[in-house]
Amino acid sequence: MRQANYDKLPFVKVESVNKSCTVGWTNIIDQITAKTKSINKKKLVVVIECYHGVIDDEILQQLQENLGHTLWVNSKNAFKNEDAIREMVHPDVTDDSVFGYLTRFSMIDYFDHQKLQNTQNQINNLSEGIVIIYGSGAALIAPENDLLVYADMARWEIQMRMRKNEVDNLGISNREDSFSKQYKQAYFVDWRVCDRLKKQLLHKCDFILDTNKKNEPKLVEGKSVMQALEMAASRPFRVVPFFDPGPWGGQWLKEVCDLDRSEINFAWGFDCVPEENSLLLGYGDTLVEIPSLNLVFYKPNELLGENVHSRFGDEFPIRFDFLDTMDGGNLSLQVHPLTEYIQEKFGMHYTQDESYYMLDAKEGAFVYLGLRDDINPQEMISDLKDAQQAGSDFDAEKHVAKWFIKKHDHVSIPAGTVHCSGANSMVLEISATPYIFTFKLWDWGRLGLDGKPRPINIEHGEKNIQWNRTASWVEKHALNLVEPLHNEEGIREERTGLSAMEFIETRRHWFTKKVLHNTHGTVNVLNLIEGSEAIVESPSNAFEPFVIHYAETFIVPAAVGEYTIRPHGESEGKECATIKAYVR
Repeated sequence: MRQANYDKLPFVKVESVNKSCTVGWTNIIDQITAKTKSINKKKLVVVIECYHGVIDDEILQQLQENLGHTLWVNSKNAFKNEDAIREMVHPDVTDDSVFGYLTRFSMIDYFDHQKLQNTQNQINNLSEGIVIIYGSGAALIAPENDLLVYADMARWEIQMRMRKNEVDNLGISNREDSFSKQYKQAYFVDWRVCDRLKKQLLHKCDFILDTNKKNEPKLVEGKSVMQALEMAASRPFRVVPFFDPGPWGGQWLKEVCDLDRSEINFAWGFDCVPEENSLLLGYGDTLVEIPSLNLVFYKPNELLGENVHSRFGDEFPIRFDFLDTMDGGNLSLQVHPLTEYIQEKFGMHYTQDESYYMLDAKEGAFVYLGLRDDINPQEMISDLKDAQQAGSDFDAEKHVAKWFIKKHDHVSIPAGTVHCSGANSMVLEISATPYIFTFKLWDWGRLGLDGKPRPINIEHGEKNIQWNRTASWVEKHALNLVEPLHNEEGIREERTGLSAMEFIETRRHWFTKKVLHNTHGTVNVLNLIEGSEAIVESPSNAFEPFVIHYAETFIVPAAVGEYTIRPHGESEGKECATIKAYVR
């Protein structure tokens, strides 16, 4: 193991000295009060719009008690009743234990028309004073407001709060529900609804309120956050990684990323999943946390490039994450849905194509990938169902092809291919962004960390397995498809090979000197896969030099154009390597 230099709190420096961020409830109340007094109107309407997952009790205790107001309106009082909301969203939440359907609803659908009208009449009938409207959907009650504060929330923090039973799903009281149930409703419904409204409001916000850390609130001027997003879209940056233990997790991430040694393991490391990661903005010594999706929403062309934006919309299509089985166990045997299946069943418009880049591996490490050439589909499905129902063992090697792998191997996993990473490897997963659509076929008879069986999805899986993806097919189309592209003294470039069916291209560079890259108008995602440290620079000095460390994933926005990478610090004079992914 090398000495850890992995940065767990990367940030975009906005101001060297803090001028735009207010910290602490007392100062925040003073700031909002001063702003309201500066608006010379007899009647003032203040909206405090809330993303799902904010802790109302904390904010209400501070703001409702200490902000001067004539009328306080809570948006949830204009919502439909809980039974009506549950009935409304049920077709999208579904009865499935894991999967739902991406909702078609917007925030306005949560309101009871008569209650909304009565609330608006109450506000309109007030001739003077300060009206404060608080909660999710508050901005829809008063679209023409005088001051807009947006209380934003990072999805990873929302998940932590769900696990502690601290928050409800949108419009209902269910914080005692299981985490998996709450997460599913948030993923398929709540976050989509909130994001649709956020896109309309983001550029209009007077202030962004960060309450991701309890009792450590930060209020930032909206125009400053928009400037920060413009800065991020013009230079290399990293999102904030997060890590989670799992039943098969390993020990590698603890050492390399300097994580909590007391945890049983770390199975996942999410180093570039902008739909769930945060973006930290630096105001002097103060760090403000916002969802990294805000950057995708606000600057899609600059970040993604016009071609990628036109193809995927305001979604970030590339995902980098870690799967640590070092001194751990096998992942579940699994398959991902075909494009037409994920569209019809779950409302996603592209599917979860994947690849495994072996960042590290012990001798004897392996992957299951594809089926044996003599596969009998009926027999395999029968054996899987018997194992699931009777609790018996499933002989994976009777049905699935097994391949021994080593460090820096790269295997492609187009949707429909049965696969599983084995124990004693460290996978850098380079994949399309959809990330929960895993149909587990077999989980080695083990329980989750909560002591409960993990959901098995044989019925979904058997409808997507491509039975022609056998060992012969894998060897030709998915296993280590490395192609040399360029070789000069100090630089080697290779295409590491994803299946022709996948939209992601990957290039690996080995280098002891400066390498010139160009985004060519499309977002690049890279990881330093060899070497302690490297530095990313602009040939035209368009951005400040950006230092990266081993195993760190970073994003180069499409707008950057040319950039260079060279060994830095302890790596000077030594060979480094990066893996780069972009949309073909």
